Amino acid sequence: MPTSDFSDLGAIFDWDGVIIDSSRQHEESWERLAVEERRALPENHFKQGFGKKNEWIIPNLLGWTAEPREIHRLSLRKEALYRAIVLERGLEALPGVHKFLAALQTAGVPCCIGSSTHRENIATISHVLGFGDFFAGMVTAEDVTHGKPHPDVFLKAAAKIGRRPEQCVVFEDAFAGMEAAQAGGMKVVGVATTHLAELLAGKADRVVHRLDELTVADLQTLVSG
Repeated sequence: MPTSDFSDLGAIFDWDGVIIDSSRQHEESWERLAVEERRALPENHFKQGFGKKNEWIIPNLLGWTAEPREIHRLSLRKEALYRAIVLERGLEALPGVHKFLAALQTAGVPCCIGSSTHRENIATISHVLGFGDFFAGMVTAEDVTHGKPHPDVFLKAAAKIGRRPEQCVVFEDAFAGMEAAQAGGMKVVGVATTHLAELLAGKADRVVHRLDELTVADLQTLVSG
């Protein structure tokens, strides 16, 4: 039975780097797109754009085009290449993810995805992993005008699960996502998959290497503190 002590708690998860790690697949999809389009990729582009929407990356970081239709076309093609790479190689959840999501489900804590990843990517992989029952919904790149570090994605995710921002804990691996969560008035757990734990220490309320280092009670302590 759900534990009533956790009835006001909410959990919001970034996707890549928190639930799965497909950073290499995403980086390769940009590389394949650049080859197709005969365009150059700036040095260190992937780290600089990590956690941000394609619609920001393409004109502002890559400088490929500022034309909205062309940005949209390139963004969709990039995600199609990403899904093709995932199908080629397969994908697994990060260690400890299933155990932690099951604990939240048992405790009656509603969970939502809040990600800059495209909806089709998440829906496809969530189905493959059998994670559909763990999440009450998702807010993705298509649902917000302003991507991370703007808090829109997390504020909409909190509303989707019927929680106020201060009742929510956000799980993030990217600096832009941590900034977005804090801007939205939420507590942040930094997951040290993309960056070293020591680099996350000043940007998150707690840092872990894997989600099952935490208990549901730990989350309650975070939001109550």
